Amino acid sequence: MSTQHPMSRRAFVVATGLAAAGSAIAMSSRSFARARHEPDDGIVARMRKQASTARVHTQSLRGGVSVLAGAGGNIAVVSGPDGKVLVDSGISTARRQVEEALAAIDGHPIRYLVNTHWHFDHTDGNAWMHAAGAVVVASANCRTRLSQATRVDGWNFTFPPSTAGAIPQITPGDSLTLHLGGSTLVLEALGPAHTDTDLLVEFQEAAVMHVGDVWWNGHYPFIDYSTGGSIDGTISAVDTCLARAKESTIIIPGHGPVGDASQLAEFREMLIKVRERVARMKKQGKTLAEVITARPTLEFDPRYGHFLMAPADFTGLVYSGV
Repeated sequence: MSTQHPMSRRAFVVATGLAAAGSAIAMSSRSFARARHEPDDGIVARMRKQASTARVHTQSLRGGVSVLAGAGGNIAVVSGPDGKVLVDSGISTARRQVEEALAAIDGHPIRYLVNTHWHFDHTDGNAWMHAAGAVVVASANCRTRLSQATRVDGWNFTFPPSTAGAIPQITPGDSLTLHLGGSTLVLEALGPAHTDTDLLVEFQEAAVMHVGDVWWNGHYPFIDYSTGGSIDGTISAVDTCLARAKESTIIIPGHGPVGDASQLAEFREMLIKVRERVARMKKQGKTLAEVITARPTLEFDPRYGHFLMAPADFTGLVYSGV
């Protein structure tokens, strides 16, 4: 596996435009209260602004599959004789950098775009990619979310309906196999997990999977309860991804570095243990404040607790869902 322009954790935070958001995107009781009683704090606007000057880094994997990091969520690319297929489109304000990165791979146009889920840091570039010739593919729920005003409580932001070009034209059911760009792509619905729109995308010949935001590699995840996500659904989705993966499978997370099945399995273990501990204390009648004080994530904090979701915020997310 070759890498171009290795990316530090700090660079990734700044590039994705999420550093300024910090733990404010968490759906703990604190952020729920803020969402109800305060005006929009500009998190989404700041993410878009920072993406406009972000560096986009290209990492070559295998079988012609590459990852572009820095424009929002991780973007996967495979190019064949009939054009490029992308998984996720990033934040639209990073268009120039994404176009430059794609051109550096080769001159083939974008023919298809698959969205792993509806969140704007994975779909905001849909409109310009569709205008450039891409057919957009996503779950039926993703199409619904993008077609109407949709609020993310954790970001204290209501997204307006997307423009017509940004809305998926193809919506597979539970699974779909596509032969695109000289590659076989297998799409599988993951059920309500990070959101209620999640898809797994496997590049079959290359043995590469993009699992979207059901996996934040090396970070506590954000789970969007306001659009159908849940801790139990996230665990179930990770199980589905692991069932498809082989030891040699390369797995692209929604955020964080490219990894493998062993790292995803460690993430699953963290989710299960934290969920069990929080659920047990909640059943005993402990308040969220008491559970946070008990530090149910302590053993995992050195690895997962230094990005967007602080340990207390992730604990709040789990508490809300058990």
